[in-house]
Amino acid sequence: MNYSRLDAKDYARENMKGIWAAALNPFDPEDFSLNEAGLRANIRHWVDDLAIQGLFIAGKQGEFFNMSLAERKRNFEIAVEETGDRAGTIMSCSDQNFDTVIELAKHAEAVGADYIVVHAPILHFVTDQDDTVYNYYKEICDRVNIGIAMWSHPDSGYLMSPELCARVAELPNIVAIKYSVPRPMYSRLTELAGDRILVSTASEDEWLDNIIDLGWQLYLCSSPPYLLQTGNDRRMHDYTQAAFAGDHERARQISQSLAPVRHALKSTRPGGKPQAHQKYWQELLGQTGGPVRSPMLQLTDAEKDATRIAFDGCGLKP
Repeated sequence: MNYSRLDAKDYARENMKGIWAAALNPFDPEDFSLNEAGLRANIRHWVDDLAIQGLFIAGKQGEFFNMSLAERKRNFEIAVEETGDRAGTIMSCSDQNFDTVIELAKHAEAVGADYIVVHAPILHFVTDQDDTVYNYYKEICDRVNIGIAMWSHPDSGYLMSPELCARVAELPNIVAIKYSVPRPMYSRLTELAGDRILVSTASEDEWLDNIIDLGWQLYLCSSPPYLLQTGNDRRMHDYTQAAFAGDHERARQISQSLAPVRHALKSTRPGGKPQAHQKYWQELLGQTGGPVRSPMLQLTDAEKDATRIAFDGCGLKP
């Protein structure tokens, strides 16, 4: 960390910019162990070749729910080692056990991560959750110094309202939110608290409009930054930079040219196999993919064939 707890918001505003990607974790096809060499190679490619500015580590894309606590900590360490000062890191400390959240948060802080992200908790028997959720984030903020991003997603069984998010945003080391909600909700939060936290959502489809219409500076974050791009075809990077420079017409032209790639990726993805599909797409790109861990489902040969055919015809430059 290069900032104090009370300076976290200002530091994030200055340094948490551009495209941040959520890392898939490669596992060994023989014993399903974490493929550290493959992960390191992927990170170097994402940062050095694709110019991705930050990585979201050990989240749902990374199958944290199928990893031990020791593996999640190792995941943090590898990301910090490989990114160095070339890209930022935000470590997912989400867990249903609060002590585990704090243990992971303190480990992230100790190994030199830039920020952490914590998913809004699943709350059993609770129907009026706002005060509980506020207290949840306050307790985390009180126990660590690192900057914290909220994360609200339907997986919690509820969505944090813009008003609740704005209330949590008053806490000193809350710096951002990954707000996986309909556009009217995140637009409203941007109005309410855009001066206190960085508001973002994972939809690449909406990223350009959110730069232009809402003044966003951060894509936080999913896998499209390294699935829609190659070292010789960085169109997401290019349209982002054009939009930041105010050349909105050129940005829209570049973004629209990605439509066949987006369609190929989305149209071949089985609903129950998101990580397996994306890992196979990574392999088609020359990245390290590998299997998912049980009980997640692997792609069938037919699903791989359909994906490969769509990939070959989508127009991505190798």
